[in-house]
Amino acid sequence: MSNPTLNAARDEAFTTSLGNPFQAGIKKDIEKLYEAVPQLVNMFKIKEKIGEGTFSSVYLATAQLQTGHEEKMALKHLIPTSHPLRIAAELQCLTVAGGQDNVMGVKYCFRKNDHVVIVMPYLEHESFLDILNSLSFEEVREYMFNLFRALRRIHHFGIVHRDVKPSNFLYNRQLKQYALVDFGLAQGTPDTKIKLLKTAHSEDEQGSCSQNNPTIALGNGVSVSVTAATQTAQQSASKAADKRSSSLSKIQIKQGRGGKEDSVHHSVQRSVFGERNFNVCSSTYQENSSTKLIKQSKMIDVSSRKLVTKKKIISTKALSNGAARKAASACPSNLTCDCYATDRVCSICLSRCQQVAPRAGTPGFRAPEVLTKCPTQTTAIDMWSAGIIFLSLLSGRYPFYKASDDLTALAQIMTVRGSRETIQAAKTFGKSVLCTQVVPAQNLRTLCEKLRGTHSSCMRSQDEVPSKAGNDSALPDKLCAPEPLGKQIQQLKSFQEGDCALEMKATDMKGWDQVPDEAYDLLDKLLDLNPATRITAKEALLHPFFKDMKL
Repeated sequence: MSNPTLNAARDEAFTTSLGNPFQAGIKKDIEKLYEAVPQLVNMFKIKEKIGEGTFSSVYLATAQLQTGHEEKMALKHLIPTSHPLRIAAELQCLTVAGGQDNVMGVKYCFRKNDHVVIVMPYLEHESFLDILNSLSFEEVREYMFNLFRALRRIHHFGIVHRDVKPSNFLYNRQLKQYALVDFGLAQGTPDTKIKLLKTAHSEDEQGSCSQNNPTIALGNGVSVSVTAATQTAQQSASKAADKRSSSLSKIQIKQGRGGKEDSVHHSVQRSVFGERNFNVCSSTYQENSSTKLIKQSKMIDVSSRKLVTKKKIISTKALSNGAARKAASACPSNLTCDCYATDRVCSICLSRCQQVAPRAGTPGFRAPEVLTKCPTQTTAIDMWSAGIIFLSLLSGRYPFYKASDDLTALAQIMTVRGSRETIQAAKTFGKSVLCTQVVPAQNLRTLCEKLRGTHSSCMRSQDEVPSKAGNDSALPDKLCAPEPLGKQIQQLKSFQEGDCALEMKATDMKGWDQVPDEAYDLLDKLLDLNPATRITAKEALLHPFFKDMKL
């Protein structure tokens, strides 16, 4: 028998969205949500789906208040396969730290069997892409100040957000309101005040910590390799006998001819409000199916492979996981690896387990310690992500970095921050980064001014050059692909010299012709490659860049 109340709610939900091209699919999703969580029927009128991520969908709804007024709400429906502990931890973050200092709070939570819906206040907001090149410098300053207020708040409670990006920091330009959202990937520091994050953190650490050392081949003999520092000493001892003998395990990652990375991969993105907002077509990315890279983020299943040595072949297809690990560990640690600098991965390298370390987050926003799988990650990773946002705001380019794998991302960071600086910083957190070419660090002011078009050497007519804001990275498409590192650097230099620069007329400068040195000093401290010395949110709020702003 049909439910009259449910039917009425369904009819009401779609009277305002008849012209939506996604209407049929959205209507079906809303119907399923009403059926899965029937408590919503009498309390909310779901209007439309406003966002969708890997682990949740977000709907705009109105709630009928006792005063007779309607209030807009955001309903976040978590996928049924979400771990109960993860859901509870996200709720605890919202209830304990949320509701003030630009951190999203929670109104209600509904659960029916394995379906959970979190109800939050709705903040109408603009797409970061749509407003990026129209923001004044003062608006950027206010934006960053309020972002640091939110980060100071959650870091005070020992919460590492792990997915700080523009689409997770909602911004209402007219009302000057801000909200940090989506704590689905949040982790706790050792002294976190969120009890459930402590439990989740302890479970995450139960995995193996065996070393695995990926190498990325960028072509023409140029490569970048990351190894554990403790194993670098073992390699030095063996170099005297044979330069190609090594106790390091290396995974070669090489892109075939004609391969080109044109988009940000969404397999790990958790966009809820922004990048995949159905109401903002320009901010939706499409994954390029032609990009095929070996992803070292996945654990190598040795039980489905054969371990081949010079003496014998061990078949492990029928072995259990435990037996497979035992067989893999039986490989002598000093066995010569012969796949270095080639386009294949040998059985010796495949037999070694990867190091387990958190790497959740969005491509382009991951800190160097995340990209190199440093097991100890702190709130400093959020500050790096905030620095990438600031870099996009100052340069007018979003996303600034695009990379299909972690080591390509690390190579791209080197083109801005320098290879020697990256190698030195990695040593401080126990990683050895090898790069076959010296890449100098860029001057951040010069870089941002040339990309934005405010540098004296690249002022051109705005009518001649179209805006590059949108889905384009600050780095040219060819620079984003794992091409020879030397060629990448040359492309970046020629790109900065005015090929795609924008002119901003004097009447439209909006303060961009008077960006103080303090802005780039703060950016430099945010993009500190060493997480131990990277500026904190509390310190950032006291930086001279915000000297006349009230906390």
